[in-house]
Amino acid sequence: MELTLAAAFASSALLLSNLASIMLASSRLKARRVIAVPSGKQPPLSIVVPSRGVEPFTEETLQRAFSLDWPHYELIFCVAHADDPVVKLINAAIARYPNVPARLLTGDDRISANPKLNNCVKGWEAARHDWVILADSNVLMPKDYVQHLMAAWRPDTGLVCSTPTGSRPDGFWAEVECAFLNTLQARWQYAGEALGLGFAQGKSMLWNKPMLDANGGIHALAAEIAEDAAATKLVNGLGLRVNLVASPFEQPLGQRTFGEIWSRQARWARLRRVTFPLFFAPEILTGVAMPLLLALVAAASAGISLPTTALCVLLIAYVPECMLAWAKGWYLSPRTITAMIVRDAMLPAIWARGWLGGAVEWRGNAMIIRTKAMTELEESV
Repeated sequence: MELTLAAAFASSALLLSNLASIMLASSRLKARRVIAVPSGKQPPLSIVVPSRGVEPFTEETLQRAFSLDWPHYELIFCVAHADDPVVKLINAAIARYPNVPARLLTGDDRISANPKLNNCVKGWEAARHDWVILADSNVLMPKDYVQHLMAAWRPDTGLVCSTPTGSRPDGFWAEVECAFLNTLQARWQYAGEALGLGFAQGKSMLWNKPMLDANGGIHALAAEIAEDAAATKLVNGLGLRVNLVASPFEQPLGQRTFGEIWSRQARWARLRRVTFPLFFAPEILTGVAMPLLLALVAAASAGISLPTTALCVLLIAYVPECMLAWAKGWYLSPRTITAMIVRDAMLPAIWARGWLGGAVEWRGNAMIIRTKAMTELEESV
């Protein structure tokens, strides 16, 4: 009896925390809306875009970057190697939009073991304006991209960022990626912000350049292997807050394979484990695996139907997730719940992988992630 009650209580508590996180995230998130450029003079800004390789939506994301309705902005594209095939597409876009100030910078500044951060250094140093956005090349910027970021800036803000929301999946494994990005990772990030535990996400990061330069500049983000983890610690150390945009920006996915998802999630898990171990440890309790296991233990002890118990747990877990996605305009399909089940089946293995050493993959590179940004980076053969 005691085992039954304990397992039932623990399962219920985890399901309630899952529901609470959805409600907290929903309170912070807003349905997508267009923000007009505020009246009056607006500050110019620089958008630094680190790029590597050609992806399925590269031409569209480039076109979006050149089509923002902010009055004055410059684009600085950064590519580590001049022979990268994306260089041709960037140069063509620069020529196609002569009215938007834009430059392409090549070369690699090895200030850390983080390839993306190294690629950004030259762009940060070349930026002409006091406001700088570091934006990943696969962010699908809406026309009011800058307005959304600026609207989230407050007097006590040190950084504004946006988690990516997956869109346009092509195939089932891309739908699994949507399940990871949207109603799991984005949901918990917004729930954390609601609790005063906001943390950075490197997809889109709005900085006040004089503020960061006064505290070590972009080199300060090399303090951790993940630049967003370093950013979070730096901003919190200054007594400032990390704020999220009210409506996160899309990342179109296209096709994905199981191997690609595993590699990416294993890398992120290992990074979280190294940079924020106390927050990473309870991640095993997210998802449905633990409450389902505990509920089945309680049902077996009480003689209750196991299939009925499992169905009830899945409905309690996934219906609110789907409602959150529907309310915020995120991707939904008839396969979404199946994708969520597969995601949650992967989570315990991903969590366990985060505690182990060894190499993880980053765009063809084998990364061995250690604590205190002690990382070896080897080119894969």
